[in-house]
Amino acid sequence: MSHFFRDKVGLITGGSRGLGLTIARELCRARANVALIARDASELSHAKNELDQFGTDVLTIQCDLLDPAQIQTVVQQTLARFGKIDILINNAGIIEVGPLEHMSRQDFERSMGVHFWAPFELIMQVIPEMRARRGGRIVNIASIGGKVAVPHMAPYTASKFALVGLSDALRAELAREGIFVTTVAPGMMRTGSEIHAKFKGNHAAEFKSFAGASKLPFASISAERAAKKILAACERGQPALIMPLPARALIIANALFPSITARIMKFINKRLPAPAGADGYDARAGSEIR
Repeated sequence: MSHFFRDKVGLITGGSRGLGLTIARELCRARANVALIARDASELSHAKNELDQFGTDVLTIQCDLLDPAQIQTVVQQTLARFGKIDILINNAGIIEVGPLEHMSRQDFERSMGVHFWAPFELIMQVIPEMRARRGGRIVNIASIGGKVAVPHMAPYTASKFALVGLSDALRAELAREGIFVTTVAPGMMRTGSEIHAKFKGNHAAEFKSFAGASKLPFASISAERAAKKILAACERGQPALIMPLPARALIIANALFPSITARIMKFINKRLPAPAGADGYDARAGSEIR
C-alpha cells in the first residue's frame, strides 16, 4: 500500500469484526490512526488489542447507530482525539433473510436505520470538518443487493438501494469541495456474516441457502482481498467499486437485459425455502441455527 494513508484518520462503523476490522487492520498497517465504532464492547476490546500491535492510535467507541445523539458524540470524540477525520467508512450492516411474508415494518425500519439513516447522520456530521480542510474521503459499503434486488432479503435490499442513491447524489455535490465519495457494491463476501445474520421463515433451510452461497469461491470474495480493493478505490477517489467479477456481470446484465434478470430472480426465488408457520415470524441468529 502507498504512503497515502500515513497519519490519516479513519472512522469505521462496524469496525470490530468482519470486513470493518479487516479494513482497520490494513489502515493500521499503512500507519493510519483509526476510530472503530460498534455495538459490542467486548468485540471492540478484542479488536483494539489486535490493532495495537501496529503501533498506531486506535480509538474504540461503543455506539448504537440507530441513535442520532450517539452518532454525534462519536464524531465529537473522534475529533477531540485526533483533530480531524480524513476518511469515513460506513460499513456497519445487518442482514435479515427470509420470505417477505415473514418480514415486518420493523424489519424494514431497522435496516433503513442502520444502512441509510446512520450513514446519512455520520456524513452530515463529518462534512463540515472535511469542508473546512477542503478534503476527505467517504466510503459507503453498499451491496450488489443495492443494485439488483435479491429474493428473501427485501429489507436489506431496499435499504442498500437507498444508500446507493444517497452515495451517488452526494458524490456530485461534494466533489467540488475536495470530498470524494466512493460507493462499494460487493457481492457475497467470506466474512462469516451468516453467523450474525437473522433468519425468518424456515430457519434451518434459509440459513443453509444463505451460508452456502456466501462460501462459493467463484461467486464470493475474501474480506482481505475486498479490504485492499476498497482502500485502493478510496485512495484514488474512485466513484464506484463493484466486486467480484460475477457481481459486475450481474449488474451489467440487469442494466442491459432487465427482463432476463427478473426471470432469473424468479427462478432463484422458486428454489428458495417456502414460507413457514407461525414460528417463522421469529428472527433467529445464524449462531443459534448452525
